[in-house]
Amino acid sequence: MAEHPGPVTSKDLSEMMVTNPVVIRQTMAGLRKQGYVKSEKGHGGGWTLACDPSTVTLQDIYAALGSPSLLAISNRTESPGCLVEQAVNSTLQQTFNEAEELLLSRFGEITLAMLIAECHANATARGNNSQCYGAS
Repeated sequence: MAEHPGPVTSKDLSEMMVTNPVVIRQTMAGLRKQGYVKSEKGHGGGWTLACDPSTVTLQDIYAALGSPSLLAISNRTESPGCLVEQAVNSTLQQTFNEAEELLLSRFGEITLAMLIAECHANATARGNNSQCYGAS
């Protein structure tokens, strides 16, 4: 959206990301609430970036999206009766927490501008004239 020549519709975004437009609208609602994007209704409307990409990090985006779970794995049983499973769960939970902290820390180091620059590098490498939007 940072370089798209105009607003991008939920339908267009959903096609680029291979998902449903409803998922895009729900996701963008959290980003709009934080002021990262804005939307215009009607013909010619859609979503546009409303922030400075050099000041917004992946951690900011993560928080705007409600801080969803980062890891899809967890303990099999919350309160197991087996002492071995209790020990394993405790160690795994500590490890999961540390991994999540590391991910969030790294998210805080990555700005949207950095992602845009990487997109340009990838597009140039593919001979795409540095155009990132609509590329797959």
